[in-house]
Order: sequence, then C-alpha cells, then structure tokens
Amino acid sequence: MAGSINTQMMLLTERLETEIRALFETMTREAWIRRIWDADAGLWRSEPEHVREIRRRLGWLHLPTRVLPKVNMLEAFADEAREEFDRVVVLGMGGSSLAPWCFADIFGPAEGYPELSVLDSTVPAEVLAATGDTPVERCLFVVASKSGTTSETRAFFEYFWQQVADIRGRDAGRSFVIITDPGTPLTDVGQERNVRAIFENWDDIGGRYSALSYFGLVPAALIGIPIRRLVERASEMAGACVPEIPADENPAVALGGLLGLAHEAGRDKVTFLASRRLATFGDWAEQLLAESTGKDGKGIVPVVGEPPVEVGSYGDDRLFAYIRHGEDSLHDELADALAGAGHPVVRIDVEDAISIGAEMYRWEFATAVAGAVMGINPFDQPDVQEAKDRTKAMLEAYSENGALPELQPDATDAGIAAYGAPRAGSVREAVADLIESIAPGDYFAIMAYLRRSEAVADAVAQIRAEVAAACHVATTLGYGPRFLHSTGQLHKGGANTGVFLQITAADDATVGVPGEDYDFGTLKDAQAQGDFAVLQERGRRVLRIDLGRDLQTNLGRLVEMIVEALAD
Repeated sequence: MAGSINTQMMLLTERLETEIRALFETMTREAWIRRIWDADAGLWRSEPEHVREIRRRLGWLHLPTRVLPKVNMLEAFADEAREEFDRVVVLGMGGSSLAPWCFADIFGPAEGYPELSVLDSTVPAEVLAATGDTPVERCLFVVASKSGTTSETRAFFEYFWQQVADIRGRDAGRSFVIITDPGTPLTDVGQERNVRAIFENWDDIGGRYSALSYFGLVPAALIGIPIRRLVERASEMAGACVPEIPADENPAVALGGLLGLAHEAGRDKVTFLASRRLATFGDWAEQLLAESTGKDGKGIVPVVGEPPVEVGSYGDDRLFAYIRHGEDSLHDELADALAGAGHPVVRIDVEDAISIGAEMYRWEFATAVAGAVMGINPFDQPDVQEAKDRTKAMLEAYSENGALPELQPDATDAGIAAYGAPRAGSVREAVADLIESIAPGDYFAIMAYLRRSEAVADAVAQIRAEVAAACHVATTLGYGPRFLHSTGQLHKGGANTGVFLQITAADDATVGVPGEDYDFGTLKDAQAQGDFAVLQERGRRVLRIDLGRDLQTNLGRLVEMIVEALAD
C-alpha cells in the first residue's frame, strides 16, 4: 500500500499500514506533536533523571530560527578566512565531525574557497594524511568538541598546534577556530592561545542533533556552501512538522512513527539506499539513529553502504530508506523489487543537494518520534562512557609500565592473531566459529581500526556482500575509533543481536601526542582493546583479528577464511 507525504512515499506491508494508521490516531488523541514542541519529556520517559536530560536537549527543534540571524556573520567570517587558507581541517569526533564530513562530500568547495578534510581517527596514518598536500601554515584547523574535553579532539589540537607554532610562532592561534559549548575547558584554552575565533554553540543540543548548529554550519560556510539556503530549506521542513499539521501529513512524524513501529515489529535494520551524490548522508544518519535508539536492550540498526545482494537474500528484519537525488535512478529497480517482495520501503526524493538541510531536520525529528514509540530516551548515551573509561585505564597503565596490558592471542597463523576465541585451535577455526554463531535477525558488524584505503574498502565490501548473501543478515562497517562515538552505543546498549569482527593491524608510522607519554598508535590500540573488553563483558559475540604488519596480504587471507567458513 502507498501513501504520499510531501516528497516522501511509504510502501508498506499491510500490517504496518494498519499499525501506522492506528498510531496516527494515538498521536492525535494524545497530542504528541504539540508535546514535542512544548518539550514535554513525559512523552519519552517519566523518571526524573530522564526528564532533566530530555528538557535540556530539545534545542535542535528551533535551530533554523536561531541560526538564520547568524548567517551573515558566518559568511563574512568565511570570506575573510578564504583569503588566507587553502584547506579547512575539522578536528572532531562523532556529532562534531559527521555533518562536516557529509557536507564536504556532497558539495565540495565552491570556487575560490578552501577544501575541507575531517580528522576523526587516531590511526597514525590518518593523522598524517589530514592536511593532504597542503602546507600546514595554509590550513585552518576547526577544533570541534561539545564538551571541550573529548580526548581525541584535544590530542589532534595539540599535535597541529605544535606544528603551526613551529612556523607561525606567537601567531599560531590565527590558524585555529574552536566550536564548543559555553564555558568549556576548550573555551579557556582558546582564549589563552588567542585563537582566530571561538563559536560557543547552544548548549541545549546534543552532538548528534547539531548538524544545523555551528558544528555543521561553520565548516559549511568556510567552504562556500550557501548556508542561508541550507537553513531556509531546514526551516521549511520545520514548518511542515508543527502541531497544526496532522500526523499522517507531517513528514517527520510519519517517518518517525514508521521507524518505531518497524522496530517493534522486528524490522529494526534500517537499510539506506542513496543516490551517488547523497551517499554520505547515511554516514551522518547512522550516528543519529544508532546512538539515539541503541539502549535499554533495544535499537534501530542503521545499515549504510552495504553492497546490494539478491532481493531474496534480505531477511524480514529490514526497512529500506531510499534517499533519491534528482534524476539519479541508481536504486530505482532495486527499491521497486524490494517493495514487490514485501519489504517496507520509504522513498524520499531530494530535489537538489541544498535540500539536505531539510532532510537532516526531518531525520532528527523522526528519530525523536521513533524514540517515543520505542519508549526510550533518544537524547542520552548511557553506554558510551564505559569504553572511554577502559581506554583511560589502559593509558594510565601505559604511563606506569611503558606498555599497554598485554593480550595473549588464542590462536596465531603466519602473522595473523585471533583474540576472543579460547576454544579455537587456529585462526581459521576462530573465524569459522564466529561466522557459525550468526543467526536470523542478527547483524554482522565489522569494526576496522585501520586507515581508510581502496584496498581495505574493497576487502570489507566483499566480506559484507558474502555474509549478507549467505546468512541473510544485515552487515555494518565502522572505522575505529570513529564508530565509538556513533554505533558504539548501539553495540553495547542495544539488543544482543550483533556479531562483531574487530580488525586491527600494526601501524607503519609513529606519531607522538604532544604533552603525553603515548603516541597516536598507542591511543588507537588502547581504544580497540577497551572496546573489545567491554563487548566481551556485555556478553557480545566478538572476535578480534590482528593482521600484523602485512596488512594487504593478511587482509586477503582473512577474506578467504570468511568465504570458506560461509561455504561450509
């Protein structure tokens, strides 16, 4: 059955069609939309600790109105900066990095504006590559952290500050911009170092809801994106989500209702199909959905960038979101086939790229609605801190002993080591045991603490396609430690349906962290070990494979082991 809501079309199963109509009636009767705009925390949870958190996290609702008066200032700032810099480098994690990442990929720099790159990885090779071929003195570094204490961001800041200071001396601050909440430690550091600008963001917005705040718009303005039009499109979407618009005609409310109902019906794997230009929108939405809903043993699993497989290979735990741009018909045939096979499909037509601002607002509002349907607080992240604490403890041990706690592999094979498989007699057997543990309704998550490269992307894509086709399960990919600030919450706080493959390797370079006795490689290893330990303690099915120093060869061997295990 189909119903059209603005540019959104929902092709639903009969069951979901019936349930969503009943939900619309409930929403109307209980005034859900009005309660969202009135910041009625009881729509989500009634416990005092949740009420306090929710009430101070709804500022994103009003961002289009808040930021429009700031546009002229942001554009003037960008026009001044482009005369001096050839590249903007965003230093941030999670909600501070994913919107700039998305904007840079969709738009690229306007003529006469600098390029933009994002550093959200502690892998040494990624740190070294952050400035590309641009001299460091021609880079403007945007240091972005809501709390002002994010350990990775502070390490990036100190690393590049030292490099710039060696060249610009007392004028080093002119190469840095800070985005943070009011009164954070990062504000104090910025003032002490006389940085070029400090943008204090609204403090009633969580990181993953901050795309249309300074965290997204400052980098966007710096590369010449027409941010006024971006925000105006978001404002139009906000206007379509007000209480006066009935639930069944309200684009974000309808989408959120469907996301929540699909989760309750067992279709908790939201699989993104996106036109070529909008591919990275899924990377941004991944954090929004996973970190907002992955808690209390529940969670919507966002599936982004998964290679398509035969329609018959998809399980009945999927909901497909087709984000279509202009005349790009890349996934038209697949989307039609999926709907024809009985899978629910949401098709959203994005007329032009600048409308991505509207889509960000739509999905933020929808995620909040889905949380209400699921009975969770979509504005906290209770299971993220544990991995951070474990990383901190490991780094403290490193400071005391000169080494991280040593892990003994359960099996080794010519440079490859396996951890988390005490009963396995070999690496091959450990891989086979993990694959054998996959059951219907699970998802297979690859956590790669590796530098992004074409070779790694190709190998991982093959693994995902093989597992999806053979096991009929959804597959995900996260690069570490980036995913710790997004899907990491889902992995630990969501349903125990994840099967996790952590992949690590030795680093080719050593890059020190100024002011610390460890380097970026050690920080990355501590994060990987900490996350691995927490997943084990949570009873998750997790295997760590270390590829040693011959990444390319051993990654190929790992692919072969997985293909062999799937064939058995």
